[in-house]
Amino acid sequence: MSVIDWAVLILTLVVIVVYGIYKSRGAQNIQGYLLGNQSLPWYHVCLSVMATQASAITFLSAPGLAYSSGMSFVQFYFGVPLAMIVLCITFVPIFHRLKVYTAYEYLEQRFDLKTRALTAFLFLVQRGLSTGITIYAPSIILSTILNINTTYTTLFIGSLVVFYTVYGGTKAVSYTQMLQMSIIFCGLFAAGIMVVHLLPADIGFVKAINIAGKMGRANAIDFTFDPNNQYTVWTGLLGGFFLQLSYFGTDQSQVGRYLSGASVSQSRLGLLMNGLVKIPMQFLILLIGVLVFTFYQYNKPPIFFNSFELNKLENSKYNPELNKIKADYDVAFKEKQVEVNKMNVALDKDDKSLIDRQRKALQQADEKEKSIRKQATDLMVKNDEHANTKDNNYIFLSFVTQYLPQGLIGLLIAIIFLASMGSTASALNSLASTTVIDIYKRLIKKDASDHEYLQASRLATVFWGVICIVMALYASKIGNLLEAVNILGSYIYGTILGVFLVAFYVRHVNGRAVFFAALATELVIIIIGKLDLVAYLWLNVIGCLLVVLLSVIIQSMMKKTGIAGEKNNI
Repeated sequence: MSVIDWAVLILTLVVIVVYGIYKSRGAQNIQGYLLGNQSLPWYHVCLSVMATQASAITFLSAPGLAYSSGMSFVQFYFGVPLAMIVLCITFVPIFHRLKVYTAYEYLEQRFDLKTRALTAFLFLVQRGLSTGITIYAPSIILSTILNINTTYTTLFIGSLVVFYTVYGGTKAVSYTQMLQMSIIFCGLFAAGIMVVHLLPADIGFVKAINIAGKMGRANAIDFTFDPNNQYTVWTGLLGGFFLQLSYFGTDQSQVGRYLSGASVSQSRLGLLMNGLVKIPMQFLILLIGVLVFTFYQYNKPPIFFNSFELNKLENSKYNPELNKIKADYDVAFKEKQVEVNKMNVALDKDDKSLIDRQRKALQQADEKEKSIRKQATDLMVKNDEHANTKDNNYIFLSFVTQYLPQGLIGLLIAIIFLASMGSTASALNSLASTTVIDIYKRLIKKDASDHEYLQASRLATVFWGVICIVMALYASKIGNLLEAVNILGSYIYGTILGVFLVAFYVRHVNGRAVFFAALATELVIIIIGKLDLVAYLWLNVIGCLLVVLLSVIIQSMMKKTGIAGEKNNI
């Protein structure tokens, strides 16, 4: 990067951190540290909720996902608006009325301590693992820029975020996230304009989308009903709805964001606005990936986007073999360019038969290019069996650093850092609040002073920061980070959501029944997931409905045997 880019990056990060620390001054008790004294307006809630979900993974992996397989991932978010409506009707007023710090406090009041402990434990496992992946994402950036191993950059980024979060608490998180999202929207808009500007003069926005579409990259909507298809309208509306409802309704990293709202109406308005903005924002991010794909039909992409791994191979004894593969790759790219130019002519003539022929020719050329890239990755493994052969997360970053103008490169890289800081800080804050409120305060030390609980919250933040950094060190082995986070969540979110739905709507079921139903369901979900019987989004639907069904059955059996027990009616 240039001096200008480094200046923009450093200045943006410093301003964000200083602003957050300044706005969070005075948080001297646990209520202020974990909930920001419940004083934030709706637009703070909206942007904070959005920033918590839109991590660096979103801005690194989503364009790469669109580049590799198209825009079908946008359907994943179709359930968000519906989930926001249900949350505003049910979850938000109950949580505010009971004045809870965490979502899991409610479950003890409704059921019992063991049910609260189980759901809190499931959350801690899922969020702890996924936050490790979130920390790893920006370390990819430093690794690429400085050409060093991601281990060192992961340690640096993780330590920076932990320090920032320990000091600031939830108010610092919310205030910085508001500023972060404002910068992110501006940067993404600028990036989209620049990609179109860098295309050949005769290739405008519409033609760029057409070319990508003929190569299978503009497939945003799929109405087919296939349980094994990861992204369709139905998996998004049904599976996505259950996942989003569980994520926003039972995951403390999100619950903590809207519990900081000044009132029920402010929290509701913030969530509804998030539901309206989320799909267009995600569509824009994926669209940028599709435009980058078209750009690389006219400009030769690297044979492998992870420059660190490629450099290792170039400096190894296998370099002569790599050079031969590169020569084949150059020939394949030139052949594909010929077919792309023919497609331009066909599109200008609007000749459907010619367009169909060229579509097939382009897809064949694309497959040939992929097979040559596969030869390169096989050689990487031959050189180093631990080599990271997944470069999906490096595609957008490679484009940004090589082709965008000075200043904008620094801004876009700052955006990815800001997104990581915001989502990671929210996650660490939620992990700390759940640990202190649901475990330490409830089970270990019930009568400590407010100052002691505040110190315990800071120590818990450090503890989970270390755990997440360790997890981040292993994140390079799991492929596309965006999918990995959602797959991991799908193993757990359905079960937790089922417990909450029973709590809200199935009033005759008690804690013992729902506890055993949740344990049985989680076992079933793990088996289904490991056997890969359905697309991962359906795990959320199956898990949720199975908890509800089993809890009703178990409750009925317990009633018949005379051990139904007591239930609360909160």
